Amino acid sequence: MTVHSLPTIDAFLNFASFLLLLFGYIYIKKGRPDIHKKFMLSALASSFLFLIFYLIYHGQVGSVPYPRHDWTRPLYFAILIPHSILAGLMVPFILAAVWLALKGKFDKHKKLVRWVWPVWIFVSLSGIAVYTMLYRI
Repeated sequence: MTVHSLPTIDAFLNFASFLLLLFGYIYIKKGRPDIHKKFMLSALASSFLFLIFYLIYHGQVGSVPYPRHDWTRPLYFAILIPHSILAGLMVPFILAAVWLALKGKFDKHKKLVRWVWPVWIFVSLSGIAVYTMLYRI
């Protein structure tokens, strides 16, 4: 494995986070908070690993410019810009949601995750789109 493998690993971690978030949602709706907790903590771990590998990669290679100057360029930036902003903004809110749940403050947790969860889903999926456009198309 080289540093150039890390974007692919990060895309996999984004997809894993998406699936874990989805299953966490399904299990809380089924009234299984024990299983929901496991999925959500796993999503947190997957996202944390993503961040570590992302920082290692970009610390080694720097910024990676989008190479195409065609119709895909504005689309790429239309995905990248909200993805980047929301990914950065979400960290404290995700941590707060986890902390509230672990403290048993489920009423506040539920109010917070009503908008945190869909944004986290968006960040996970848009991260895969950014990876695909930057490294695979």
